[in-house]
Amino acid sequence: MSSVFDPTAPADVDPHPLPAAEVAERLRAAVGGAVHAPGEDGYRRSAAGFNAATEHRAAAIVAASSAADVAAAVRAAVQSGYTVAVQATGHGAADAPSDSILIDTSGLDEVSIDHEHRTATVGAGTRWQQVLDAAAPFGLAGLAGSAPTVGVIGYTLGGGLGPIARTHGFAADHVTAMEVVTADATLRRVTPDSEPELFRALLGGGAAFGIVTQMTFRLFPIRTLYAGGLTYHIEDAPSVLRAWRNWVATAPESVSSSVAILNLPPLPEIPEPLRGATVLHLRYAHVGDPADGAALLAPLRPVAVPLLDTVAEMPYAALASIHNDPVDPMPARDRGTLLRELPDAAIDALIAAAARQPIGMAEIRALGGALAREPLSLNTIAGRHAPFQLFAVGVLAPPIATVVPAVLDAVVAALAPWSLNAATPNFGLYAHDGSADTLAAWTEPQRERLVAARRRYDPTGVFTPAARWNMPED
Repeated sequence: MSSVFDPTAPADVDPHPLPAAEVAERLRAAVGGAVHAPGEDGYRRSAAGFNAATEHRAAAIVAASSAADVAAAVRAAVQSGYTVAVQATGHGAADAPSDSILIDTSGLDEVSIDHEHRTATVGAGTRWQQVLDAAAPFGLAGLAGSAPTVGVIGYTLGGGLGPIARTHGFAADHVTAMEVVTADATLRRVTPDSEPELFRALLGGGAAFGIVTQMTFRLFPIRTLYAGGLTYHIEDAPSVLRAWRNWVATAPESVSSSVAILNLPPLPEIPEPLRGATVLHLRYAHVGDPADGAALLAPLRPVAVPLLDTVAEMPYAALASIHNDPVDPMPARDRGTLLRELPDAAIDALIAAAARQPIGMAEIRALGGALAREPLSLNTIAGRHAPFQLFAVGVLAPPIATVVPAVLDAVVAALAPWSLNAATPNFGLYAHDGSADTLAAWTEPQRERLVAARRRYDPTGVFTPAARWNMPED
């Protein structure tokens, strides 16, 4: 076989998909990592990700041990008549269909910190906490999300909206280079100078254009935050939400914040005042002097007495404690939308739709600040100028599993009068029935660039995200 798949070379390409057993053997001959067929223990382990609701049906799973494995797996899959899906941590995974080969990149989890140039270089399986821990001794910080167990690369390709996003923007704004396996099985070094079209499409457009095996991005000189959460009784939600909305409108870029209605389960690890309760959680993070952070938060404190107050100076590497997102795998569904405004009627609608409902969370994030500025480097971030974002999550566990999707839809529908009718890749881009218009969040020039990049880099639809993103296959 040739080193790069050539669609004009029929001798190298099976006209019809090989049987699953045969393609698994072809993959084993091509890669150094393990290959798992359906029914094997290794298949179940590699298929498992954070979102346990994902049901992979791939003909085989390749546990990649190197970027060369990823390229070889893409080549063998295409030449066997299969499409390609990819998973690292499985937080945002979509089901890999039976006509695909799933490439598991979780083993590519190397991290390298260049403290002199303030950059990190990570592999495809790296989780954000690894970067935070590696950068902390140098007084440096990466733009991690609220849950640092999430994979760095998938999060960043979707934009990357973290707890200090209003200060430094999207994580994708600070990527400097990537190594990418494209549909022709070529491993490319991609920078804004070397391949600007592909670089721009990947950052914000995601894995519909290739499999990123390595990424380099800027770090920031941040050792600590003044951050945490204020948890209120749900009866205080109307007054707190109104005060918060007015407050964030004038907050400086050093402040990032969100509010979430939490319907907490009656679990023993949850503190007694909150166990089994519905509460409002106000999340706060300030980059800079802690005294300034306390002064900026002060106007909100008289609004209501919190049940719990965890706001304090903390090491940046401990930022997971701001949101306290779940750390254990679970079956979940999510929905989201960008909002153009948050008037009193929208606040009332949110509370009515989300409080004391069989979903875990409905969150409003304040955007703006650095998020609204044009980035230093090329990317295709959706919804950059929206002021707010709604994100709702539910756990598909008995006895509520069957009703969760409808409740999530109802939360989004309740905010529809104030919605931009679009969402972003990391925050509920897909409706549970797959009906969302997944290109709606991008501007017309952005959509044109994404479609052009798709046609150039994957004209035959090798990578399975294309179908979900309503992108042309030809």
